[in-house]
Amino acid sequence: MGRLFVAAVLLFVAGCSGGGSAVPGGSKIDALLAKAPVYTGQVTPGSAVDRIKKRGRLLIGGSQDAPLLSQLDPVTGELTGFDAYLGKLLAHYLVGKADTEVLSATSETREPLLANGTVDVIIQTYTITPQRAERVSFAGPYYESGQAIAVRKGTSGIAKPADLAGKTVIVGANTPGVKAVRDAAPTAKIVEFGSDPECLTALKQGRGEAYVQDQAILVADASKDSELQLVGEPFTEDPYGIGIKHGDAEFTKVVNDWLREIGKSGVWQDVWKQTIGTVVTGDAPAPPAIAS
Repeated sequence: MGRLFVAAVLLFVAGCSGGGSAVPGGSKIDALLAKAPVYTGQVTPGSAVDRIKKRGRLLIGGSQDAPLLSQLDPVTGELTGFDAYLGKLLAHYLVGKADTEVLSATSETREPLLANGTVDVIIQTYTITPQRAERVSFAGPYYESGQAIAVRKGTSGIAKPADLAGKTVIVGANTPGVKAVRDAAPTAKIVEFGSDPECLTALKQGRGEAYVQDQAILVADASKDSELQLVGEPFTEDPYGIGIKHGDAEFTKVVNDWLREIGKSGVWQDVWKQTIGTVVTGDAPAPPAIAS
């Protein structure tokens, strides 16, 4: 899916004026909820599902500034985007209504938020890695992306991962971009920042010559920033998972079952069409296979 996605995305970015966000309004969630499933299984007393149902709200670690993924609409006050809508659909599944509270998380705070019970799940382009799986349980994957390269428009000499050799490269702290750059260009100087907006600011200030991040995040960034340019194709395969407190096998299974259900029913594809699909031509891709 990644290569087909990026080909369409590069066409979009090439013609992008850098104007307003392409994220649809929050009212679009109503059509999704009309088709969305609701959990009918048994609820174990004291389990995560039990706690969420009694609270009546799903607590999510996520973002409010990621166009196409999870962005606060200043007009409606609603969070819109692929991750945001999945969060609302998961809440609807668990408590019968799309009641969510999204707490801002960074790559450095996601795991502590889960471990101390501040949030129930992380839905935030959270790439599944063996290292993270030692500290977090993952449902999914629910989407597949890959690490890609962005530069300031007009930058020359960087067209592929090997060109990062000897360059100063910006990455998000504690993200797969760190390893991706080290593997592709061992002589690159890596500079880490805590969030995507910080990384973008650093790139535009010239504190690095390139920025390596998940392609889906960079696409969203480029859709609203004419100074940003994507180069080449994704050079890794990164599956996004829903983060769950480590060791909670029961809740992980519940969320995996939900992901399978919305994938088979077409709801997942509808979410894609209303968010990422608004800037990518063609039919919705097939959702990734969910781990057993």
